[in-house]
Amino acid sequence: MNFNDKVYRLCKLIPKGKVSTYKEIAKALDSRGYRAVGNALNKNPYAPVVPCHRVVSYSSHLHGFLHGLAAKRKLLESEGIKIKNNKVIDFEKVLFRF
Repeated sequence: MNFNDKVYRLCKLIPKGKVSTYKEIAKALDSRGYRAVGNALNKNPYAPVVPCHRVVSYSSHLHGFLHGLAAKRKLLESEGIKIKNNKVIDFEKVLFRF
């Protein structure tokens, strides 16, 4: 299984109503390739089965989404994630760790 497929497999585990980070996914893969995780998710051919919109930056900011941040925000809010100024509110409560 290549790196991208491993990223997609992990991302698929993030439940509705939770978010994770590029860093958390990289750590779960025993990697420091946070940007590589972002690049893999940018090429996600399995959306929405692989919910890449549930991945945010470690600082809880919305970051990188093929369809734009407004679309990412709308998807997250539809799943119960609260966002203000493109930042996840109560980040620690909704953070999913592997």
